[in-house]
Amino acid sequence: MVDHVTLNVEGMSCGHCVKSIENSVTAISGVDNVQVHLENGTVDVEFNKDVVAIEQITSTIEDQGYTVGNE
Repeated sequence: MVDHVTLNVEGMSCGHCVKSIENSVTAISGVDNVQVHLENGTVDVEFNKDVVAIEQITSTIEDQGYTVGNE
């Protein structure tokens, strides 16, 4: 089952931030699509909730040095 979530991410400031998040989240098994919106500080993720939990996605972003807020 494909699900979609928009996460508020603090600490993104440049193109490197965008690539870092896109690459790390895309590498997670079960993630279908990642779109980082630097201008409004959000990350849209399409994922298969039967394969990956939202907690794994948020912890992957946090492991890159960013803070994930509530939806």
